[in-house]
Amino acid sequence: MRYQLITDSCCDLPLEWVDTYDLDIVNFTINISGEELIDDMGQSFDKQSFFQRLKNGETASTSLVNVHQYIEKFKEYIDQGIPIVYLALSSALSGSYNNAVQAKKMLEDEYDSIDLTIIDTHAASLGLGLIVLEAARKKEQGQSKEELIQWVEDEKINYHSWVTVDDIKHLQRGGRISSTAATVGSLLSVKPILTMNEKGKLVPFSKVRGRKKSIHYLVDQTIKYIKDPEEHALMIGHVGVPEEAEYIKEKILERIQPKEIIISSYGPTVAAHTGFGSLSVFSYGQNRSTLKL
Repeated sequence: MRYQLITDSCCDLPLEWVDTYDLDIVNFTINISGEELIDDMGQSFDKQSFFQRLKNGETASTSLVNVHQYIEKFKEYIDQGIPIVYLALSSALSGSYNNAVQAKKMLEDEYDSIDLTIIDTHAASLGLGLIVLEAARKKEQGQSKEELIQWVEDEKINYHSWVTVDDIKHLQRGGRISSTAATVGSLLSVKPILTMNEKGKLVPFSKVRGRKKSIHYLVDQTIKYIKDPEEHALMIGHVGVPEEAEYIKEKILERIQPKEIIISSYGPTVAAHTGFGSLSVFSYGQNRSTLKL
């Protein structure tokens, strides 16, 4: 039976894959210096220009996908009788998931019956993208809606995210750390290491001194927690620093041979919160509850 996969624009997958796997996208909105922009996965959005603005010190914010937007998107398929599986950005990072749930309740009041499943993936950026890609490939291979839903629910907690930011003051500008902590961190060249916990919240994991050490730390943690790499894809994300993403790929390949390594830049929704120079590695591994946070 036909069904439709929908996800968020902050899954950060390359646009050609969105088209290849017939994914539908709910678009986030970004505001930078008073200018409102739509994260349309690169159809018209100039990511490189946006990254340069972040590098120059501009601060961006993002807006929730509202209930009305969800209703309109879901109706496109409900009116055709097509079941929907929506793979949502972690509810611990955004209220958009809750808006989607509210939209479903309103649609259930409007229609006699709807076939709509909303899944909190507990993931973001290419961590979400990796789950979506695996799900899309399983759907293409003929997996049923029910089988796919069960697979996502069973496996989502096994996908890891290791993230670092280059400019700790960007976290201060976005209100995520104090100005004192940012100043001290900058003077000491402190690079925070972040990870996604089992509830889907991005949390501090460690701190290292210097950019090179932070890059190697991402590699080390990925290798430490990865599971069955030869059977799974691995993704490397970046904000405007593709050469460093390639370096991470080289270092990973010196130690393991994943089924596939994909390098992609973040989309603007996620980049707005991490700043220019952020790097990350996303992989399939041990259950996230095993992380010593």
